[in-house]
Amino acid sequence: MMPLISRMKISTRRPHLASVRAFLLMSALFSFLPQLGSVAQAAPRGFVTRSGTQFRVGKRPFFVGGTNIHYLGWGTRAEVDAVLQDAKSMNFNVVRTILHSVIASPELSKTDPKNSIWNFPSKNDSSNMGMHNTYILYWDSTKNDWAWNDSPINGLGRWDYVIAEAGKRGLKLNIALIDFWQWAGGTQQINAWWNLKERYQSFYTDPRTKSLYKAWVKHVLNRKNTLTGVRYKDDPTIFAWDLMNEPEIASVPLAQSWFAEMSAYVKSIDSNHLLCTGSEGFYGGQGGSDPEAELALPNIDFGVWHSYPVYHSIQPLQVLDRITQHGQTAARHNKPVIFQEFGYSRTNADQAGVYKKWTDAVYNDSNSAGWIVWRLEGRVVSPPTRDFPAVEKDPLGPFPADNGEGFGFYNDASPVSKTLSQAAATITARNRVVGANLKPKP
Repeated sequence: MMPLISRMKISTRRPHLASVRAFLLMSALFSFLPQLGSVAQAAPRGFVTRSGTQFRVGKRPFFVGGTNIHYLGWGTRAEVDAVLQDAKSMNFNVVRTILHSVIASPELSKTDPKNSIWNFPSKNDSSNMGMHNTYILYWDSTKNDWAWNDSPINGLGRWDYVIAEAGKRGLKLNIALIDFWQWAGGTQQINAWWNLKERYQSFYTDPRTKSLYKAWVKHVLNRKNTLTGVRYKDDPTIFAWDLMNEPEIASVPLAQSWFAEMSAYVKSIDSNHLLCTGSEGFYGGQGGSDPEAELALPNIDFGVWHSYPVYHSIQPLQVLDRITQHGQTAARHNKPVIFQEFGYSRTNADQAGVYKKWTDAVYNDSNSAGWIVWRLEGRVVSPPTRDFPAVEKDPLGPFPADNGEGFGFYNDASPVSKTLSQAAATITARNRVVGANLKPKP
């Protein structure tokens, strides 16, 4: 998901550019890749696995009733504590999030030709993209090359606390390894480092960006949490990885080529965790998406899809048909599928009712494994905010202002909060039954 202002400026949908012949040729090209995910893999205690169209933890089913929280990587510890506790209190069992942010040179000099393509210096609150000088990847102008920032103060090291605190609360994390969108830099900022112009192609084809992605993935998966002593790839708190958040790609063959190569690479390092593409799950090839082809890839463990009627030009009732469609696709490949992002604005009087219909439909679909709503927001430090480490000491204020989309919700006993909390409690109640292979009531 990306903010309203960015969606207004950029066309985010691509025509279906692929032919069946091209896709088959590309599939054959990558048939030599390791098929580590072709069957459900046994995992150590506490890890989520898959069995047919269900997830499992040990002998118990693991149905997902979750929420996206976008600012965990740059929120203060107090903000992280508050919003994770809200997630727990609202009965969510999975929190999805994205590794951010990517910047130009830290100096952000106006004369720097690789200056930031987004508003990194913003002093807004954390939910509204005030980053407090936090970044995980940057352009090192002294070496004329990219680098990562491992700092526990304003870098990747902040994720140690996020993972540790989620684990304490019994929450599982679904983490996207990088973001397509430029709202916090993402792959578009990386393209800008090398002046790569093809938004839907460059990152997936240029040898430099492909090498960077693999190096970054290896670094993240092998990181040892300084608070728990557990490497990320060995931590059962993590439910699954997304290759990327909402990768939009020029064609289905290019998308499948990149997914095949990078999923095999991730699995060669981390065989414990489940893996998905992070795709929006469009049928018809938009943005390079093809749910059928993605689930056919041996190292992709489950399907995902996203839906926002206001952006996808559909009506709320049409989403119900897509829940069924994605479930049927997953069943054909004997893999789970998650409705991984969805939003319907609070400006609609029927928001809570629509969310109930959607979550009920997932619950009642025998081939769907769960849902993750966009997005929960907790109390934050009020703007204007300071950079780390100073902001760490600042007290929490109220819930943040809406960003204009109306998708954010709070743990505030509002109708939508009550609806989502009850829906999460209902679907996760299935997880208490040992050995269950649950099907919905007719």
